[in-house]
Amino acid sequence: MKKTFITILIIFIGVKSFTQGCVAIRSNGGYCTMQHTDTSKWQLSVNNRYFKSYKHFIGTTEQTQRQTLGNEVINHQFTTDIALTHKINSRWSYMIDLPIEANTRSSLYEHSNVGRYLTHSFGVGDIRFAVYDWLWNPDKMPKGNLQAGLGIKLPTGNYNYQDYFHLTDSTTRLGAVDQSIQLGDGGTGFTFELNGFYNLSHKINLYGNFYYLSNPREQNGTSTARGGIPSASTVKNGSEVMSVPDQYMFRAGASFMFNALTASIGVRDECLPVHDLIGGSGGFRRPGYIISAEPGVTYQLKKMNLFVYAPVAIVRNRTQSVPDKITTQLTGIYAQGDAAFADYAINIGLSLRF
Repeated sequence: MKKTFITILIIFIGVKSFTQGCVAIRSNGGYCTMQHTDTSKWQLSVNNRYFKSYKHFIGTTEQTQRQTLGNEVINHQFTTDIALTHKINSRWSYMIDLPIEANTRSSLYEHSNVGRYLTHSFGVGDIRFAVYDWLWNPDKMPKGNLQAGLGIKLPTGNYNYQDYFHLTDSTTRLGAVDQSIQLGDGGTGFTFELNGFYNLSHKINLYGNFYYLSNPREQNGTSTARGGIPSASTVKNGSEVMSVPDQYMFRAGASFMFNALTASIGVRDECLPVHDLIGGSGGFRRPGYIISAEPGVTYQLKKMNLFVYAPVAIVRNRTQSVPDKITTQLTGIYAQGDAAFADYAINIGLSLRF
């Protein structure tokens, strides 16, 4: 049978942070480039993701004045996902994913506009466990197949990580860092995945992945006041505490094999929705989505695969949140917050089968 590389996205979160920037999509996890016919029982995958977000959007309109004025928010976010997969038999497997995160956030407005200062977070994110099943017998479906996965995401990441905010040049106050760089979301979530492929020829393959994280918990109790007292406006619209949002990701494309090298090109859509499937949608969140073109390269070395993926943003949209809608109703004036997005992200890593 042909060697087919299936990207089983052992998902974000994690995300940590996966739309890129202030839209706090958690890590989707490491790229698991398992071969459909591989006889190995175990696979260790390590995926490193980095991006810098600094371009602000309201809806799809970029707020270019933020950079001109020098008051843009700049996030540097780095996540290492360590995923271990065990193949039970030709159809069933299970996986555990551990994200480790290191983030910094540079801003003026969070520090009373007295200067540009950094807040940071570092530690373990939300751990996820998932079980997968190929819907058809792989031995009878060599040209294509569809894999379903169900999982649980545990609130192991600190969702009230704190750092110091400046009141003056010499006075600081301890408070929870921004939602975009929190290590976890504070909810026990449930994940559903579909991963599929189809071989057009021995050189060209189609692939697709869909992932949805449902977080039934509405709010996690973490204050958005950065150690201070919530404002009257945030209390009125319900954004004085952080929300525990759903998220989803879809990607599809084609891969082209050249001996040990596989190149791919596809489209990727990552979204933090306004409303959750289960439970309420109140509390502070920056909903939105980013659609990217996603080139990638995988190189095979016997039992090891090395890979690089670099999604490049095409569309960035910060949508209207529930608190935005409440403010609009209360004031009669349309309200919609902004969010900072990255131009691209870099995913680089390896998978080792044994």
